[in-house]
Amino acid sequence: MPRIVPNYVQREVLADIPDVFDADALWQAPGLALFSRRPLLRDLLERSPREQRGRAATRCFSHVTLALPQDEVDDDRHLTRGARVRDLTQGLAALHQKDFGDLLGGDEVRYQVVGAEHLPPGGIEVRFGHAVYLPAPGETIQYTVAVSRDSAVWKTVCPIYPNQRLTLVGHNDVDATCAAPGWPFGAEGAVLLVNDGPGTPLEVQVRPKDAFDCSFDAAQGYYVIRSRRGGVDAAGAPLRLLLRVTPAVAQRAAVVKPAPQPVPQPDPTTRLAPASVPGSTPAPAPATRPIVMPPAAHAAAVPARPAVWKPRMAADSELTALPAGRAANAANAAAADLEATYAPVARQRVALAALALPRLSRYRETGARTLEIGLNRALVPAGSGADAVISFAVDEADGLHAITAAGREAIAAPASFRPIDSTAVDLLAPSPEMADRYLALLRLPQAPALPAAAGVCQEFGRGAPALAALRVLDSPRFLRHADGTAASSADRLGLSRSAFSFEAAAEGWHIARLSPTQALYHLDEGLNFVAAIGEATPDAPYLLPAGHHLVAGHYVLRFDA
Repeated sequence: MPRIVPNYVQREVLADIPDVFDADALWQAPGLALFSRRPLLRDLLERSPREQRGRAATRCFSHVTLALPQDEVDDDRHLTRGARVRDLTQGLAALHQKDFGDLLGGDEVRYQVVGAEHLPPGGIEVRFGHAVYLPAPGETIQYTVAVSRDSAVWKTVCPIYPNQRLTLVGHNDVDATCAAPGWPFGAEGAVLLVNDGPGTPLEVQVRPKDAFDCSFDAAQGYYVIRSRRGGVDAAGAPLRLLLRVTPAVAQRAAVVKPAPQPVPQPDPTTRLAPASVPGSTPAPAPATRPIVMPPAAHAAAVPARPAVWKPRMAADSELTALPAGRAANAANAAAADLEATYAPVARQRVALAALALPRLSRYRETGARTLEIGLNRALVPAGSGADAVISFAVDEADGLHAITAAGREAIAAPASFRPIDSTAVDLLAPSPEMADRYLALLRLPQAPALPAAAGVCQEFGRGAPALAALRVLDSPRFLRHADGTAASSADRLGLSRSAFSFEAAAEGWHIARLSPTQALYHLDEGLNFVAAIGEATPDAPYLLPAGHHLVAGHYVLRFDA
């Protein structure tokens, strides 16, 4: 690759050095035969000055990295505790100061020795230039640079120090300061970071300028770099690299997070009265069918207790029977769709707005070890196979991870990801009232929806045909079990066979809890916690305003008018 701009990173290899720890042998050849000898370190620094006026050098480079054969470095560390490396760096610094003292401009001379497997015996690699910086002992980090291909898995590239003005990030560390893991552009160019010191924003540029488009995504907090030359990846998507620069102050602040504060709950009578819901019409409930409004007492979450799968009993098969067959569910769902299609009024709809990721530690006795949900390129739930552009996994220790082709990364909610350019995938933190059951809410960018006929009471659950197409996790492929444990649907974690009933009404939706062990939560339009639904029967249903959400098992359902 031709050097992008001279002296950003000057790299040369010195060969056939009899003793790689001899500072004099590396610095300058003996004798006066100046035109016949090979160039050594002093000659390289003299021929490539940091600044010059005309042909006269006015300033030289003062930070130099030396790569020695790895075996030589290892032997020195084993036999002399690194004494020969220290003597080498101190000797070269003294020679450097002696010969170029008038060209240093007050800069401190620093040398660093590293090991390199690719160097043959007697070979030394020399690196210096505008983008080569060696930190002083104890110098604190100002920024940390990381890159990603999918916004989920981030890999650290390098730190940046307060006095480190230029950093070049590219496909390898030969022509750049640091190599970016997963760099997709080959030898096409590099990214230049300009740091003018504390109090000045870091400047991000691309080299050469006509090779890339570089833009800052303020909402996500990273730079998006795309090739202008039409390159695509294996999936046919345009090549891109995401670059994130994190200030050290933000990193320290993230170490100690403040304890979550309870979310203040508004007066439920003013929040949920039909007149306060846009587009709704106040209508008194029939005297024979009272509607349960969410009282303040319901704001507390359902008491946590371990959930286990119970053995099937003929007297109570609702709690234990296996999920209904897919064919039967599909047929019944199609019949429901047909019935709703011919309704003479506007059809209400139920949409799957998000997936609630459970705490698997509550279900340890079932043998469940990992729940993994993948999103394909259309960002709809799919199995965790090759077609998934990003997957989210929960393990038995309640660890949450994002998985992409770049690897696996531990994450925490809230977080946002852009595995593709068009749409963001948001991971929301559950409210404190739901935190004992759930780790996060995975908002679906493309929320599937089904119609619901007005005036018809239907049931939702593992064994119910209504909205069966929205139960996207009703498959064993999402759930991994311990050895010796039978595979089963992921829906068995927290969703009863008959969980709740729902019926569209003029003032909203009537919700009745059908299973005493089914936890139900009411969320508003923005997925904010409203109440935990306690007593709600078919005769005294709970009123859910149109546009609000209901959480049951893994599913966050939005009930639209």
